[in-house]
Amino acid sequence: MPGFRAALARNLPMVVVSVIVLAALVLVLADRWRRGSFIFGCAAVVAALLRLCLPESRVGTLKVRSRGFDVLALGGVGGAIVFLSLSIDPLGTD
Repeated sequence: MPGFRAALARNLPMVVVSVIVLAALVLVLADRWRRGSFIFGCAAVVAALLRLCLPESRVGTLKVRSRGFDVLALGGVGGAIVFLSLSIDPLGTD
Protein backbone atom coordinates (compact mmCIF):
# COMPACT_ATOMS: atom_id res chain seq x y z
CA MET A 1 0.00 0.00 0.00
CA PRO A 2 2.86 2.49 0.51
CA GLY A 3 3.60 2.30 -3.23
CA PHE A 4 -0.02 3.14 -4.03
CA ARG A 5 -0.02 6.13 -1.68
CA ALA A 6 3.21 7.43 -3.16
CA ALA A 7 1.84 7.10 -6.69
CA LEU A 8 -1.42 8.78 -5.66
CA ALA A 9 0.44 11.66 -4.00
CA ARG A 10 2.66 12.06 -7.06
CA ASN A 11 -0.32 12.17 -9.42
CA LEU A 12 -2.85 13.95 -7.20
CA PRO A 13 -3.30 16.89 -9.60
CA MET A 14 -4.24 14.52 -12.42
CA VAL A 15 -6.59 12.60 -10.10
CA VAL A 16 -8.37 15.86 -9.21
CA VAL A 17 -8.76 16.79 -12.88
CA SER A 18 -9.92 13.26 -13.72
CA VAL A 19 -12.64 13.39 -11.06
CA ILE A 20 -13.91 16.68 -12.51
CA VAL A 21 -13.91 15.19 -16.02
CA LEU A 22 -15.80 12.16 -14.72
CA ALA A 23 -18.44 14.47 -13.22
CA ALA A 24 -18.74 16.19 -16.60
CA LEU A 25 -19.15 12.84 -18.32
CA VAL A 26 -21.93 11.86 -15.91
CA LEU A 27 -23.77 15.09 -16.73
CA VAL A 28 -23.39 14.53 -20.47
CA LEU A 29 -24.66 10.96 -20.17
CA ALA A 30 -27.62 12.26 -18.14
CA ASP A 31 -28.50 14.44 -21.17
CA ARG A 32 -27.23 17.64 -19.54
CA TRP A 33 -24.66 18.29 -22.25
CA ARG A 34 -24.39 22.07 -21.76
CA ARG A 35 -23.66 21.69 -18.06
CA GLY A 36 -21.34 18.79 -18.77
CA SER A 37 -19.39 20.74 -21.36
CA PHE A 38 -19.12 23.67 -18.93
CA ILE A 39 -17.71 21.38 -16.23
CA PHE A 40 -15.36 19.79 -18.77
CA GLY A 41 -14.03 23.22 -19.72
CA CYS A 42 -13.61 24.04 -16.04
CA ALA A 43 -11.57 20.85 -15.64
CA ALA A 44 -9.16 22.06 -18.33
CA VAL A 45 -8.90 25.47 -16.64
CA VAL A 46 -8.24 23.77 -13.27
CA ALA A 47 -5.54 21.68 -14.95
CA ALA A 48 -3.98 24.86 -16.33
CA LEU A 49 -4.03 26.51 -12.90
CA LEU A 50 -2.51 23.44 -11.24
CA ARG A 51 0.19 23.31 -13.91
CA LEU A 52 0.91 27.01 -13.38
CA CYS A 53 1.03 26.94 -9.57
CA LEU A 54 2.61 23.60 -8.69
CA PRO A 55 6.35 22.93 -8.88
CA GLU A 56 7.67 20.46 -11.43
CA SER A 57 8.11 17.78 -8.76
CA ARG A 58 4.41 17.91 -7.73
CA VAL A 59 2.67 18.30 -11.08
CA GLY A 60 2.83 14.60 -11.99
CA THR A 61 1.27 13.56 -15.28
CA LEU A 62 -0.05 17.05 -16.05
CA LYS A 63 3.43 17.87 -17.31
CA VAL A 64 3.47 17.25 -21.05
CA ARG A 65 5.57 20.04 -22.52
CA SER A 66 6.99 23.25 -21.11
CA ARG A 67 5.03 25.01 -18.37
CA GLY A 68 4.12 27.93 -20.63
CA PHE A 69 2.84 25.71 -23.42
CA ASP A 70 0.83 23.50 -21.06
CA VAL A 71 -0.78 26.49 -19.33
CA LEU A 72 -1.60 28.26 -22.61
CA ALA A 73 -2.97 25.13 -24.26
CA LEU A 74 -5.06 23.94 -21.31
CA GLY A 75 -6.26 27.42 -20.42
CA GLY A 76 -7.08 28.31 -24.02
CA VAL A 77 -8.98 25.13 -24.76
CA GLY A 78 -10.73 25.19 -21.39
CA GLY A 79 -11.67 28.84 -21.75
CA ALA A 80 -13.01 28.24 -25.26
CA ILE A 81 -15.12 25.29 -24.09
CA VAL A 82 -16.50 27.31 -21.16
CA PHE A 83 -17.28 30.25 -23.46
CA LEU A 84 -19.01 28.04 -26.02
CA SER A 85 -21.02 26.18 -23.39
CA LEU A 86 -22.27 29.49 -21.98
CA SER A 87 -22.96 31.12 -25.33
CA ILE A 88 -24.93 28.35 -27.05
CA ASP A 89 -28.66 28.99 -27.02
CA PRO A 90 -30.35 26.21 -25.03
CA LEU A 91 -33.25 25.70 -27.51
CA GLY A 92 -35.33 24.05 -24.82
CA THR A 93 -32.55 21.82 -23.48
CA ASP A 94 -30.03 22.08 -20.66
